[in-house]
Amino acid sequence: MNTEQSIKRIAIFGSTGSIGTQALEVIAANPDKFSAEILTAHHNDELLVQQALLFNPNVVVIGDEKKYNQVKTALGSTDIKVFAGEKALEEVASMDCYDMMLAAIVGYAGLKPTLKAIENGKAIGLANKETLVVAGDIIMRKAVEHRVPIIPIDSEHSAIFQCLVGETRNRIEKIILTASGGPFIGRKPNYLVNVKREHALQHPNWTMGAKITIDSATLMNKGLEMIEAKWLFNLKPEQVQVVIHPQSIIHSMVQFEDGSIKAQMGLPDMKLPIQYALGFPKRIKNDFPRLDFKKVSTLNFEEPDVKTFRNLALAQEALNKGGNLPCIMNAANEIAVYAFLRNRINFLDMTDAIEKTMQNIPFIASPTLEEYFESDGEARNFAADIIKL
Repeated sequence: MNTEQSIKRIAIFGSTGSIGTQALEVIAANPDKFSAEILTAHHNDELLVQQALLFNPNVVVIGDEKKYNQVKTALGSTDIKVFAGEKALEEVASMDCYDMMLAAIVGYAGLKPTLKAIENGKAIGLANKETLVVAGDIIMRKAVEHRVPIIPIDSEHSAIFQCLVGETRNRIEKIILTASGGPFIGRKPNYLVNVKREHALQHPNWTMGAKITIDSATLMNKGLEMIEAKWLFNLKPEQVQVVIHPQSIIHSMVQFEDGSIKAQMGLPDMKLPIQYALGFPKRIKNDFPRLDFKKVSTLNFEEPDVKTFRNLALAQEALNKGGNLPCIMNAANEIAVYAFLRNRINFLDMTDAIEKTMQNIPFIASPTLEEYFESDGEARNFAADIIKL
């Protein structure tokens, strides 16, 4: 690490998204602790340029190569190095000018740069759950091989991580992931069939990007988190449980083998798990709003309705079967959400498309990295065909 001034140099992969922009707020509030060394965006060149001018990183990458000239020109008066394209993301992840990658690229696209950062021996603040869903076995094996810490940023996994600090010698009986239930909690299929993107994008508790908000509405987000948790905390499928908790105050819980349960609580604010990951192992004083128990009269818990929200049942199947099935499910889901956000299919069609793709792409019990990439491509093509994209 850059010990000269002990400032942790952060590479934010996905700096213009919801997690990336909030991470920059945390960095801006703690200039004595963090600097933004690398910023990357896929399409949003205007915001990337604004961020670069404000934070003066060493490097920026714009994923969309057509926007390279705009970014290069806009940053022409600075010393910031500008790169473009998917390959550039991997090359920049292999650089030595940073200490920690904040992996916040949405979806499968975050996998390759994260792998490169791990091989480069860099600590990972993981906000991209799809990376572990697609190839969790390979990612965790490489992290151990290169002695790289992976610190989760998802609020639920951050909660579990925090509950496990100081418990290294104590066995976990199970973890309990909490889910808000999204905007359609308690609704039945006859209601959901008419849901439009505008309804689905209104999450009751969290402010997030479009993809994760739709995943929360279908409960696929919780399914992805179950698979992510299995890999992060080295659990068996039966040790991962989901409970609906509409208030989003308890972010998740760990039950130990003596029956004791630890929970991490707080207001639903992503800046807290982001700050925790960036500062780990130290907690950092902040002025975020505090949870006032006098204003929280009840905390409710209920079983998820997997008959209505079948995505959770599909994810459970992928979790139990393993192999390339989570990868296939994730690819089909990304295509389905893409289509739903463009009003090409209805809310319940998403689950049908995912299920058909999972049934039709060949199962591989122990895939290589190359086979994961192939399964992802096949699943995307199959899902796009049945949706008629």
